[in-house]
Amino acid sequence: MKTKVIRINKYLSMCGVTSRRGADTLISEKKVTINDITVEQMGQTVDVDTDVVKVNGTIVELVEHKVYVLFNKPKQVMTTLHDPFKRKTVLDFLKDLPVRVYPIGRLDFDTEGVLLLTNDGELAFQLTHPKFQIEKIYDVKVQGHFTAAGSQAIAKGIKLEDGAIGKGKVEIIGRVKNDTNIRMTLKEGRKREVKQLCKSVGHKVLNLRRIEFGGITAHGVKLGKWRYLKASEVELLKKKTEQ
Repeated sequence: MKTKVIRINKYLSMCGVTSRRGADTLISEKKVTINDITVEQMGQTVDVDTDVVKVNGTIVELVEHKVYVLFNKPKQVMTTLHDPFKRKTVLDFLKDLPVRVYPIGRLDFDTEGVLLLTNDGELAFQLTHPKFQIEKIYDVKVQGHFTAAGSQAIAKGIKLEDGAIGKGKVEIIGRVKNDTNIRMTLKEGRKREVKQLCKSVGHKVLNLRRIEFGGITAHGVKLGKWRYLKASEVELLKKKTEQ
């Protein structure tokens, strides 16, 4: 039988410890060992059949039972699993969950709405990879009168803080006094992208809520509550990564 050898960051994601990006952080912080030797290189590999991998001294193994969760995130909650400033994190709301999961992507501290979590590292990696163009839809309230010209500029593409080009589809829902409600659809979801795009066309974001991720919505789930994804929803997400 052929030995299965994979990169350490992929292995940690398949163990449900963290995302691949999170694994790289653990490695850089010298918290990962293979056969009690500290991992020094991001590209180091693991022999799944024989190597013993530890994170912070605890052995980690491949996940047998994969779990997929939808959480309707409130504002003033960190998407991270731990916050040094003792602010609430998503895990504070998932204490009844019998297994460890981690977020697929991020929502800002002051953003609410659909957040998916899982211990399926490979699906999480694919759903956040720009290659697969997974749609994320946001309801946004902005300051001022948002115009068709702003929608066109965002659709064409605008340079973001990290040098990447952000773009999205914007639908103007309506105006309330001096503010505008819009719906924005993104296919990459870079850090603070909605806020950056709105700011670039002259509008401050006043309220931000993600209403859909990859076709999954939070209908019927109150803020601060969670549920398991249905088998049909998991299948829907997997089909979106079969390009």
